[in-house]
Amino acid sequence: MSVRSVLRLRMSSHDAHYGGGLVDGARMLGLFGDVATELCILHDGDEGLFRAYDSVEFLAPVHAGDFIEAEGEITEVGRTSRKMRFEARKVRSRSRSSSAGRPGPAWCRSTSSG
Repeated sequence: MSVRSVLRLRMSSHDAHYGGGLVDGARMLGLFGDVATELCILHDGDEGLFRAYDSVEFLAPVHAGDFIEAEGEITEVGRTSRKMRFEARKVRSRSRSSSAGRPGPAWCRSTSSG
């Protein structure tokens, strides 16, 4: 049984920390943390403690006004640990939609141990 979680939200001007409305990559990691919490609740019935990201790739910039979909799944279950995979994709750009609301290519991806 695969446990998955998806969050969709709009990056606001409060998320932008750099010129041109660029959103800090740490915001994507925060979304992954929220997805990880939901995955632990769905799988274990309680929040888990997130130990580490094994890898993180920032593949494209995110701007204020972009709609982002953050998705995660549990890929491996140990006695006291969980491995997870995360991806964040742009669903809609601040200037135009991408594929009529369907997610585009990954903007950030990560794997984790916890």
